[in-house]
Amino acid sequence: MSDPTPIAPLAVRQQFMTEPRLGAGNFLDYAAAMNPHRDVPYAFTHHTDHRGAVVLRGHSLRDLVALRDQYAKWYHANGVRPGEPVGVVVAEGLAPIVHFMALNALGAIPALVNDAMRIDVMVRYLNHVGVVGVVADDTTRLLSAYRQDPRQRPRFIALAAEVAAFDAAAAPLPEGYPFKHADDDIVALIHSSGTTGTPKSTMLGHRSFWDGKQPRMTRFPAEPYDRLMSLMPHTHAGGLSYFLTATLLGLPTVVMGDWRRVTVEPVMEAFQPTMLASFPRTYVELATGDLPVKGAARVHSWFNTADAAHYGHVRRLVTLGERPAGLIKPWLLPSEAADEQPLPGSRYVDGLGSSEMGMALFGGLFTPETPRNDRCVGKPTEVCTATVLDDDGNEVPVGTAGMLAIKSPSLTPGYWKAERLTESFELNGWWLTGDVARQDADGNFYHLDRTVDVIDTAAGPVYSLELEEVLLADCAELVRDGVVIGVPARDGIAQEPIAVVQLQADAPERTPEAILDRANKQLLDKGLHPLAAVTVAETAGDYPLGPTGKVLKRELRTRFSSLLRP
Repeated sequence: MSDPTPIAPLAVRQQFMTEPRLGAGNFLDYAAAMNPHRDVPYAFTHHTDHRGAVVLRGHSLRDLVALRDQYAKWYHANGVRPGEPVGVVVAEGLAPIVHFMALNALGAIPALVNDAMRIDVMVRYLNHVGVVGVVADDTTRLLSAYRQDPRQRPRFIALAAEVAAFDAAAAPLPEGYPFKHADDDIVALIHSSGTTGTPKSTMLGHRSFWDGKQPRMTRFPAEPYDRLMSLMPHTHAGGLSYFLTATLLGLPTVVMGDWRRVTVEPVMEAFQPTMLASFPRTYVELATGDLPVKGAARVHSWFNTADAAHYGHVRRLVTLGERPAGLIKPWLLPSEAADEQPLPGSRYVDGLGSSEMGMALFGGLFTPETPRNDRCVGKPTEVCTATVLDDDGNEVPVGTAGMLAIKSPSLTPGYWKAERLTESFELNGWWLTGDVARQDADGNFYHLDRTVDVIDTAAGPVYSLELEEVLLADCAELVRDGVVIGVPARDGIAQEPIAVVQLQADAPERTPEAILDRANKQLLDKGLHPLAAVTVAETAGDYPLGPTGKVLKRELRTRFSSLLRP
């Protein structure tokens, strides 16, 4: 007899699509009430035992409701009330999600903070938000920082272990629990990287963070054999988005607490996922060196969200796994394809999204048969209208680079306590994503750069992602990973692009001069601007990463600001 499935019946998933009060603040309650398989484990955590073996622990919908309620009782006992923001600084994995659900069940607003954030930046951010309390895995540095100015100290600063150990048996929950959200209630605050100044605080709305995801109820892979590995940071909108989707689907999902390959690959082998959802950071590691053949044996889909990934890594990943025959974009497979043999290789869905966008609103699709098409992120989803604008808010001609602008019900309500900042991203009724893009005659969009990373050379703007694409795909035997940044030119006029690269372990040539020569030959062959210099990152400190694993280009620009100057 096969194991029982936690996946919600199709009729239930279809009903979710039209539930008027369903949203990001109460999705667990709807799933637990409507999915008849509420007692079957679907959300898995992982740890390694004393022998080095991976141990998976499953949680059912009913389990999560009980855990959520226990945490909510602690927060309520400590005076948290509807509408109050509370800081949550806990390690990645399932824990931040449980705190998110507990605070929302009280009508409070979780301000989720990546625990890798620098402590001074963290305190500045929490003060900006105005949190009434903070729960953290380690309160030592927080308590010390708040002693510098006790006037800023929130009502409570408590250990997450205290919440988990709370004796909730006799503790009450408020009348009317769980809280009934209005459509425009704020359900979370998500921070930006904070590499300059105080991080922005993106608001997620109860309804808007659910809007746009309804089609996933019938189109996201949810066959009886499907299993998802979520490698997104779960203090980020990306991790919340995938967990919300998986919970409503009842999709077996392992919620990862570490994105590094040394942890990920053994869990892949134990869990045997058919899908992975991640930022590019993990995919870079998985595509480097020997491929994870055993762990990816059943993978049919790799989902990327955030900045578009690079072809040099994608082309290796899609050689792994196998795809169901008849796989089509609306996932429900044609019945006649059910008995066909699977196709070798997997597909990579390159989603462009952000916390502000509410989800990935573009999705370029790559398979082993897909021809190379650098920087293509495909067409916008059916819930999104997109265009490319000039600085005055006018649409530019096809093929012309400009500011990517969108309209979607999934958009953020704005930035917390920052009305003018919110307005700066609005232009002629469009939301500016902060990206530079172009559109082709077929309606496909190409992600060229972040607006803050465009390199202003004397010959005109140069887009760093286009150069990185060539560096990683056409110099792959030398370069494992790398970024391109703009620094002041030798003559002091404008900027020139340089590359900071990590080398392959077995790179036949390792000098900056050899890599520069190879890269510039490839760039010039493709009609792109050459690099002015290459520097090799020998240590982790030479290649700084932010809390979500992104390379900190701003920090590199400062570090190499004098590289080309005499």
